[in-house]
Amino acid sequence: MRKDLITGILVLLSHTLLAQTPDSILLSNYRPASVYKIPTTKITKAKFPVIDMHSHPYAPSVDELERWVRIMNQYNIEKTIILTYATGDRFDSLYQVYNQYSDRFEVWCGFDYSGYHEKGWSQKAVKELERCFKVGARGVGELGDKGTGLKYSHPSPAPDMHIDDSRMRPLIEKCGELGMPINIHVAEPIWMYNKQDSTNDGLMNGYKWRIDLTEPNILDHQELIQTLENAVEQNPGTTFIACHFANCSYDLSIVGDLLDKYPNFYADISARYGETAPIPRYMKEFYSRYQDRLLFGTDMGYEPIMYQVVFRILETEDEHFYQQDYFNYHWPLHGFGLSDEILKKVYYENAKKILD
Repeated sequence: MRKDLITGILVLLSHTLLAQTPDSILLSNYRPASVYKIPTTKITKAKFPVIDMHSHPYAPSVDELERWVRIMNQYNIEKTIILTYATGDRFDSLYQVYNQYSDRFEVWCGFDYSGYHEKGWSQKAVKELERCFKVGARGVGELGDKGTGLKYSHPSPAPDMHIDDSRMRPLIEKCGELGMPINIHVAEPIWMYNKQDSTNDGLMNGYKWRIDLTEPNILDHQELIQTLENAVEQNPGTTFIACHFANCSYDLSIVGDLLDKYPNFYADISARYGETAPIPRYMKEFYSRYQDRLLFGTDMGYEPIMYQVVFRILETEDEHFYQQDYFNYHWPLHGFGLSDEILKKVYYENAKKILD
């Protein structure tokens, strides 16, 4: 019996050792740890007051909502924008919950796409938008189109209708009249479009969110950016916020060109820290150039570690650190070391220009 036990242990150990060889370890299990003995910075709160322009109704209970407020206090978050993409009863119920802390949260609604193929839909949807505005919505979002149409919506999506569709024009114009900014997600990061093989340096995250361009009538990355530009150009009286750098982290000159051309266009930086932290020098220059048009956002819940990591990336010059829990890539992260002037604008002042 003892001999069998020893044999079993040896077999188990051999399998364990084999599993850790480069030829056998799974990419999904790769968890590198930095070996560099270099300065590190512990962030206890944002350096300046913050308005988080991109979050969602993550708190499932009143107790959790109260916990969120305590965490916001701890990390110097003055206000958080709750993007519900909801209308009707769902929007009303979410508004009631978060309006308990009306000085800390601002709740935005969505568009109601129900019956969008029917005659007169635009006028019907405008009425619901106006109703949500009267309830308390001060913006719209997050709209979302990953190629097959506007899909982020409660109660129903709008397959095959994109943001530049003529049916959308009355709603977008009404947003301009009411002073309601539109937050929109178009496309996905380029790793989701690239070949899902050993040449894709974002494979661990890219494969999970990969885009199938063989779907019928799907728009590719460039075509989706064009729909966004069309809508921004056609509606100069409405403020657009392209979240996640318009998913152009791989080539920020694309979103930079839009920022140069359209004064009614902004970009939020939410949930693209992992995609941009590998290129800190380029990012520092980009933030400097567009410091008046970039908006802070998170889009990753409200746990303290999340705030610590995103503030560390923006504020410090720390190098070569990992955070796989929030950024499912294999590469190390690096801080941008943004100046106080830029931080104040990105954290707070740019958002105030839109919200006031």
